[in-house]
Amino acid sequence: SSRSRDPTPAAPTALRGIAPAPGAAVTPAPLTSRVSGRVTAPVLAALVALTLTALTPQGLSAQARTDLSGLLTRPEATNYRETSRYADVVAFLEEVTAADPRMHMATFGYSYEGRALPMVVMGTGLADPSPESVMASGKLRVWVQGNIHAGEVEGKEVMQMMLRELARGAHADWFDSVVLLVAPIYNADGNERVRLDNRGGQHGPIGGTGQRPNALDFDLNRDHMKLDTPEARSLVRMMTAYDPHLSVDLHTTNGTRHAYHLTYSPPLHPNTDPGIDRFLRDRLLPAVTETIQQKHGWHFYHYGNAMNDPRTDQRAWMTFDHRPRFGTNYVGLRHRMAILSEAYSYATFEDRTKATYWFVEEILDFAAGHAAEIRRIVDAAAARELVGEELAVVAEPLRTPGMVDILMGDVATERNPYTGRPMLRRLDVVRPESMVEYIAFQPLETERAPRAYLIPPEVDVAVERMAAHGIETTTLAAPRTLRAEIFHVDSTRAAERPFQGHNERAVWGRWVEEERTVPVGTVVVRVDRPLGLLAFMLLEPRADDGLVNWALLDDFIRAGAPYPILRTFQTP
Repeated sequence: SSRSRDPTPAAPTALRGIAPAPGAAVTPAPLTSRVSGRVTAPVLAALVALTLTALTPQGLSAQARTDLSGLLTRPEATNYRETSRYADVVAFLEEVTAADPRMHMATFGYSYEGRALPMVVMGTGLADPSPESVMASGKLRVWVQGNIHAGEVEGKEVMQMMLRELARGAHADWFDSVVLLVAPIYNADGNERVRLDNRGGQHGPIGGTGQRPNALDFDLNRDHMKLDTPEARSLVRMMTAYDPHLSVDLHTTNGTRHAYHLTYSPPLHPNTDPGIDRFLRDRLLPAVTETIQQKHGWHFYHYGNAMNDPRTDQRAWMTFDHRPRFGTNYVGLRHRMAILSEAYSYATFEDRTKATYWFVEEILDFAAGHAAEIRRIVDAAAARELVGEELAVVAEPLRTPGMVDILMGDVATERNPYTGRPMLRRLDVVRPESMVEYIAFQPLETERAPRAYLIPPEVDVAVERMAAHGIETTTLAAPRTLRAEIFHVDSTRAAERPFQGHNERAVWGRWVEEERTVPVGTVVVRVDRPLGLLAFMLLEPRADDGLVNWALLDDFIRAGAPYPILRTFQTP
């Protein structure tokens, strides 16, 4: 996904068992006979039913797993000319889950146009795919999501391929410690809006891709805080129900012509728990990068674009935005680990698929081997005492000490044979360039975290968003007199142009303490609770991605008037 900064109101070789055999048919089979083209769906269902009756609960025989060797994704069946449609994905998932009793087909919500969002839950000993069954397993829960931007299709294809290989017996040891939650096609509506020119410059698939936004023309990777779309609300409901310890979000990037086949990022918000940040930056991501370099000879690195540093005018490698509107940053504020994956747009479609597959494979392998440690780290983050801590409400890029060698590359221009439009193809050029680097953020402005926020019942939009995010609240059944802080708004400014349907707003003012009697019906949001950090970012008026910023509280914001939501350092 091209990572231009959002406006603000203020300033490989063939994969074994994955790629089709040379000379395989390249005409996709009709959907009614499955994308594999092997047997019709009714016959397959009957065969699967007969096979499963002979299986033990512990898993499949080696022969049964091998029987999936002819099951192909749409790219594999078309020599990577086309990408899967929604019906392809659902049919593929139905077939692969029917072949492995460790896999359960489920859904986690709906798209705007009413498409059920498919999810596969995979683990040993699960009675069913319910949150209760998954949580009772006591294992590390890992969420892998593709296709939030439906022109960036590699994650969607890779997770179908990976589920097939897992059903055939690959990496069986993972499931001693992991339950895997896979959602290959998050932006289901955008996926169906296929055009041959949806990803300008990207090298294939030449048969077109879906579009970046959803059917409402919203970018789903800007909707994690405001929750305007049913897709984002579905995703957050899943996070509340299943509470994955680690999330992996699969994308494709264009922009700088570098030499990396894939770039990545941990959560970027400076309020991310330090233990989570250290584990991802110092251990998991370096280990995965090194393993892929050793196994496949491909370079992976932190996401960035080469540009001039606005502070020094030096050449700089700059990551994207810290704000939690982006999914991985949002997950970090829920005290969980998250990884953004960005396959390189100018590598071929097949190479992007390989890079993404290998990245996910090595992440899962590392996570399975460190499952208990990951759980300890995120549990400690969730239990951390935030009250009284200075937390960022506005942030700025943090420079890495010294200079860093970034591997730059080059591309050649080719033409899509069906449109004549240019496609850029990655060349095997690796040219180190020394530059400054910004791959993290630091606080620019902070506020002290209170013990609780107090929301008047008439500010129902704030109350509703707390519930939508899964944030715990209580309601006062009797008046309460306490020392509270009131934010007096000195000035406010809205952006001139809307972004994602909102004219983003900034306010300036100051918190003033006074004694207040808080009436019956006031909604109490405790910061000393598991999602207290997320509540802080949503409710602080100066937070650069909260409810005020998204203009959701405009009916209550006036210069010279108090912000309607109070905060207190007492226990309400």
